[in-house]
Amino acid sequence: MRQAPKGGAGSSGAAPSDGRPVSIGTVLTLLREEFPEVTISKIRFLEAEGLVEPERTPSGYRKFTAADVERLAGVLRMQRDHYLPLKVIREHLDALERGEQVQLPAQATAPRDLVPGMREPGEDRPATARVGREELLAAAGVDEAALADWESYGLVVPGADGSYDSEAVTVAKLVAELGRFGLEPRHLRAVKAAAEREAGLVEQVVAPLRRHRNPQTRTHAEATARELATLSVRLHAALVQSALRVRLQ
Repeated sequence: MRQAPKGGAGSSGAAPSDGRPVSIGTVLTLLREEFPEVTISKIRFLEAEGLVEPERTPSGYRKFTAADVERLAGVLRMQRDHYLPLKVIREHLDALERGEQVQLPAQATAPRDLVPGMREPGEDRPATARVGREELLAAAGVDEAALADWESYGLVVPGADGSYDSEAVTVAKLVAELGRFGLEPRHLRAVKAAAEREAGLVEQVVAPLRRHRNPQTRTHAEATARELATLSVRLHAALVQSALRVRLQ
């Protein structure tokens, strides 16, 4: 059995208290206190990638020890706090097993939730963290076939270099969650089309301001676009809730 990483990126309070192996469902409950977006699919994906090796009962059920839970927490923390790819995380864990001291990179700053192409008024454009295909699959807890399906419908779009920005990661996680309720990519085409229409409406409003020669006016255009985007999302949510209330009466 692999060793759990100790301290730093690997310590966690989420571990079975009585020392007995637990099911994957219990592991999910333990981890969600710190990692609310983790899913059973993601735990299985990390197992498939060799980052944790739970025991198996004679009937095939997974049983996770306290060390397994600590190890999973360490992997998730290194992804969240340091944006490390799985290959690098695996190398860190292997080094820890050999008794070596591991120095993790400085904790990364999560990318801001910006409207694509916009920045805060008066600031330079912030660097946006990008992830590779493997990291996106792990974040969403899905397999290659599912991601390829999402891309075929234009729900998730990679950059020119094949990497994904923070918005793509968020979309992937949400599409995966909706999939738990039986919603397939083909069902989400209307949602994507509505989002594109809303973005086009915002663009129409701010386009004249962005073309203005005055830098302050251009800065105001970006702030206006952010505000319009926020109001558009709130309106969309309110309209969906109102429509559901009528339909479910």
